[in-house]
Amino acid sequence: MTTSPSLPSFLFVCTGNICRSPLADLAMRREAEKRGLALDIDSAGTGDWHIGDLPDPRARSTAKRHGLNASILRARQVTKTDFDRFTHIIALDRSHLKALNRMKPSHSTANVFMLMDAVPGREGNDVIDPYYGTAEGFETTWHDVEAGCKALATRVLDPLSPSTKG
Repeated sequence: MTTSPSLPSFLFVCTGNICRSPLADLAMRREAEKRGLALDIDSAGTGDWHIGDLPDPRARSTAKRHGLNASILRARQVTKTDFDRFTHIIALDRSHLKALNRMKPSHSTANVFMLMDAVPGREGNDVIDPYYGTAEGFETTWHDVEAGCKALATRVLDPLSPSTKG
């Protein structure tokens, strides 16, 4: 695997860091792995309710169905230092984008945007929060974050992948 301090890094952000952002974190890890890249990828929440918790059991089940292990993740809250650590800070909905833009230090060069902005025709769309719904909602969320991460990886990671270099 290729790793370098100049490589992009990704932080996915939702409300409590137990549903959407952990699934996006795992989806992007898969995309980086497919491309042979070892990247700094993480997730966080705008709120502090679940700090230290595993992802929601329904998120863990969804991840497992797709061959991923969400049990390696623990919820944490976004910090100001994240704006120095990550090159890309990705909001899962408009409320997260608003909170991140309020938090972003003026010196930060992090690119802050919504995940679905990476998917042609889905720009400005939220990834729906499945927390108050059924397990099926987590599958819908998975499909959205997977599509968003694939599109983002194609745009940002493919030029860096060892397989695309001559």
